[in-house]
Amino acid sequence: MVVSGSSYNWSKVGWKAWLCLTLLVLLLGGCDMTTPKVYRVGVLSGLGYIADITNGLKSGMAELGYVEGENIIYDVQATDFDMAVYRSVLEKFVEDRVDLIFVFPTEATLEAKTATQGTGIPVVFSYVEIEGVELVDSVREPGGNITGVRYPGPDIAVKRFEIMRKIAPEANRMWLPYQRDYPIIESQLDALRPVAETAGVTLIEFPAGDATELKMELDARAQQDDLGIDAILFLSEPLAVTPEPFEVIGRFAYEHGIPVGGALMSVGGYDSIFGVVSNPFESGRLAAPLVDKIFKGMSVSTIPIVSPENFVQINYKAAQAIGVTIPESVLVQADEVIH
Repeated sequence: MVVSGSSYNWSKVGWKAWLCLTLLVLLLGGCDMTTPKVYRVGVLSGLGYIADITNGLKSGMAELGYVEGENIIYDVQATDFDMAVYRSVLEKFVEDRVDLIFVFPTEATLEAKTATQGTGIPVVFSYVEIEGVELVDSVREPGGNITGVRYPGPDIAVKRFEIMRKIAPEANRMWLPYQRDYPIIESQLDALRPVAETAGVTLIEFPAGDATELKMELDARAQQDDLGIDAILFLSEPLAVTPEPFEVIGRFAYEHGIPVGGALMSVGGYDSIFGVVSNPFESGRLAAPLVDKIFKGMSVSTIPIVSPENFVQINYKAAQAIGVTIPESVLVQADEVIH
């Protein structure tokens, strides 16, 4: 009986130990001991005119399962074509060791490429013209630490010219104001000049540094019997889509009944009559799958650059205000019409 009792007591102890061990294993097995990754994205929004790109990125990332504040955090820094601010923001992103930098437009992206050299921080851009700026190796394999969504500037420049010709077929002298020394101007002009020459249109190029220079030029023209320009066409660049310079141009165009278009703008009661762009929101949303691939371990240098479709906007009301009729052939191309 003694032996049997001892055996019985040992079995009870062994059973309890086994039960406790089993419960411990089950409890530990049900707990994820690893902390979920929270990605930190530094966003440099470099031009207010296209700031909706950031919202597009966030929307696209949400569609892919990234929840802001839970598994992804955005540090959004916005400015309006300010090179010194670009550099300061990028330096801070590098110091903070963000997981990725999302940046737009072109000049801000060029600064981002320089600021991240040797850091291992990937850069995804949007609304960037890649022609002629030595930003990437190729569309299929951009190389380095950078990829993104391009802006088809030369194609858009030609499309803007074609629409202006349909709206104002008698406009044989087109004034082209643009930011002096801006990196993507020449590729647009290279595409536009032969098209204008074939059409018999004179392009009057006017590089400027700010609104003051624009005003001086336009005030001088206003004093002449012949203004010397029949239409004002915007290239893809920051000067004409920054509020103060555009207001100078818009006022002149309104006072003299001159059609102005290329990018849709409205400042101080003055409006352009049409715009041809890449949709900013869509350009941001298209960047999201690229960011997701990087977060999942794909080498950024091998992720092909993507291109959005053109987006045509018509301000019918503004055209009527200066006595310009928008032909049906233009209206049918519009993705958005403002009445």
